[in-house]
Amino acid sequence: MISSYARDLQAAAPRIGSHGLSDGEFWDAGILHGAIEKLRGVQAASTILKRDFIEEVLTFLKRRRLIANWNFSGGGERHDYRIDMPNGRLAMVEAKGCLDGNNTNIYVRPPNADEFYIWSLCQNPGADPKHNVWSGIHTRLGAEIIHRADKIDAVIVWDMLCGTTGRPCPKIQKDSSRQTRLHKRDVPPPCLYIFPRTRPDPRNNPQPQPWKLEELAFLHALSKAFHCDAQDATYVQIEARREAAELQRKTTLIRGGEVVCESRWNSIRRANP
Repeated sequence: MISSYARDLQAAAPRIGSHGLSDGEFWDAGILHGAIEKLRGVQAASTILKRDFIEEVLTFLKRRRLIANWNFSGGGERHDYRIDMPNGRLAMVEAKGCLDGNNTNIYVRPPNADEFYIWSLCQNPGADPKHNVWSGIHTRLGAEIIHRADKIDAVIVWDMLCGTTGRPCPKIQKDSSRQTRLHKRDVPPPCLYIFPRTRPDPRNNPQPQPWKLEELAFLHALSKAFHCDAQDATYVQIEARREAAELQRKTTLIRGGEVVCESRWNSIRRANP
């Protein structure tokens, strides 16, 4: 539908608006291209919808006493949300857009965080969620974790478009009872990608095991509140090795005990040999 609309828009573009230009003058002026870039900038700069969605979720969890408290800290910190859990654990969340962008690699795990999450909220209805997740986890985050000797506990892929006409969710298409009423909208269960509990290292820790869902307090609370089942949790296995002078990694996604996606061994080009 988007591709078809884009063709129709391009064909009709010279006749839209009050610019008073001929078709040739319109295309020479670059008005359509400029308008597209302007709209892209406005869309990329808007964080209101993302914040609203996350805060609706956190308020929902607090009302049900699944979290003790939450605070927005994005104005002065690298992370965006601090979440205090009833068991005393501290979870920190860094909100991102679509995971296939370079911004995915820009994060800092707070030293006092017991749990650290990347939460992807993709405002582009035409984005391919499968492509974005794989690009973010294998191409970007997996390589970054090994290169920086860093750790992420899980990635949450869930936003205000999930389950809408623009981004249908197969979970609720199969079973509409799995929807949850969140403020003014019905939402499907989130997609949870659970990372290794320790950092992959080619010499000392080449194949660390992922966390179990119930071991991560915030992720477990999220899964309980929003009707997650075993198919909503994907375990991310990241392996590291040395091949001659190159540092390499391999990523495997496991869901319900079955491998759903697996990479080849890929070199981390920005790592020091």
